[in-house]
Amino acid sequence: MDERLVKIKKMIQNDDLNAALSYLNDMINREPDNDEVHYLLGNLYRKKGDWQLALNHYLEAIERNPESPAVHARQMLMDILEFYNKDMYNQ
Repeated sequence: MDERLVKIKKMIQNDDLNAALSYLNDMINREPDNDEVHYLLGNLYRKKGDWQLALNHYLEAIERNPESPAVHARQMLMDILEFYNKDMYNQ
């Protein structure tokens, strides 16, 4: 991962999401096929609670690189979305 992406990853971890989004949008305009940028956008949107956009970017990352860490991130997000507790429906 290049230096810019490491900086953006730290911004996401530190909840500086608006600044990170600005940088990522700039990068995606210049490098639309960069799977790492899509992966980080997925992480950013997941952290914002916009799970649909997170899934979209994870899928873009996977399409560009089938070995992307987005594969694992997407699966974790799908597990969360598909989880239900049958006992909770009876209350």
